[in-house]
Amino acid sequence: MSARIEATIEDLYRLPHEIRAEIVDGEIVTISPTGFMPGRAGHAICTSLRRIERMARGYAVPDNVAFYRGEPSGMRFLDGAPVFAAEVRSENDYGRAADAAIVRKRADYFAAGTLVVWDVDLLGDEVVKVYRSTDPDVATSYRRGEVAEAEPAVEGWTMPVDELFE
Repeated sequence: MSARIEATIEDLYRLPHEIRAEIVDGEIVTISPTGFMPGRAGHAICTSLRRIERMARGYAVPDNVAFYRGEPSGMRFLDGAPVFAAEVRSENDYGRAADAAIVRKRADYFAAGTLVVWDVDLLGDEVVKVYRSTDPDVATSYRRGEVAEAEPAVEGWTMPVDELFE
């Protein structure tokens, strides 16, 4: 029986520059390119968060959107977990296996200290599902025409769901 070795941030730095990847459940997982709709939705979330950075005392980071508190890290990855993360589903993020992967990824976020995770499903009726670390298996859902939030991670910040489609 061999001991499992968990991937580290340093392992990500050693990947070829053209490979996009992240660590999920201790393993390096490659990320597929983001399509038009998910890319625009992620950009909309990050743009909305950028507007409140000073008030919320943190930093919005694009590309699988996150909101961090703490010191900027220059060209390196930020240290620690974001307080808020938004996972915008891409074309290949649907089906039983993809759903299971998203559940594992959300658990990783919470284990690392993230307070709130959005699961953004641009093809579903429940567009934004908000999961909180205090009750990680129960989501608050928001549909088109409603306004989503990320309490308590980004206090006072809200975003109209319809902006994800503009």
